[in-house]
Amino acid sequence: MFSDSQHQLRLSRAAARFSSGNDFLLRRGVEDMVERLSTIKLDFEEAILMFGRTDAVADQLRQCHKIKNLLRIEEVTHQGHADRIAQPDALGLAAESADLIIAPLTLHWSNDLPGSLIQLRRSLRPNGLLLASLPGPDTLHELRQCLIQAESDVRGGAANRVDPFTDIREAGGLLQRAGFSIPVVDQDVVTVRYDSAFDLIGDLRCFGATLHLRDSSNPMLSREIIARMAQIYSERFCDPDGRIRATFSTVSMSGWAPHESQQKPLRPGSAKARLADALNVEEVRLKK
Repeated sequence: MFSDSQHQLRLSRAAARFSSGNDFLLRRGVEDMVERLSTIKLDFEEAILMFGRTDAVADQLRQCHKIKNLLRIEEVTHQGHADRIAQPDALGLAAESADLIIAPLTLHWSNDLPGSLIQLRRSLRPNGLLLASLPGPDTLHELRQCLIQAESDVRGGAANRVDPFTDIREAGGLLQRAGFSIPVVDQDVVTVRYDSAFDLIGDLRCFGATLHLRDSSNPMLSREIIARMAQIYSERFCDPDGRIRATFSTVSMSGWAPHESQQKPLRPGSAKARLADALNVEEVRLKK
């Protein structure tokens, strides 16, 4: 479970630290969504941007010329950018109020992701589209390994220090459970290089992406553990030029609100041509 107070604190600090470029992963994800929109032969009258956080993200969406009206929903930490305020677990969206919902790299902070997806599906009009992204399972695997090893070396044991991420197979199942039709899920992996582990952590803090889990039993990381983590990182994941590597994985999700115009799968046994004829091979019947 995520701590609401920790979540708000980290986002508040991130908003205060923000400078252009800290949101590079968010921008990259929205660029992919804009590219997807460009291939769709539909325009969207009413669109909602969920927790985009920066003007740059909204500007990217407006410049794609597929959206007429864009409503920005933000958390209270970024209310200066918002048309409305909401929380990841209480979106407060009216039923069938949008033709398009964009949710880039934010829904993973919900304590009830299936419930949040159901809220989003109900707020879409028939044949409305959801485009969302979540951090994938490979995200920051280097940092996770180094933190576990460093804390084990110093304390003799390690606690969970990185938020859990959604597997690509789980994401597809979640879309289906929420009632989306034509669900599509894919994954993108990018490696980012930093001068040191401290620079990586600095970027994570500027994005509000440090640990949000509600677990008061976890002791604070000491300076000794952080120093040991940085040492291990430079030993294991360092390039010849001295810079370290950090992996960021993104699971992209798309799904449509059901509509009678959408293509539906054929009933089993309704095919009018044999696969064997199409492949020009002999059909072999299996024994029962």
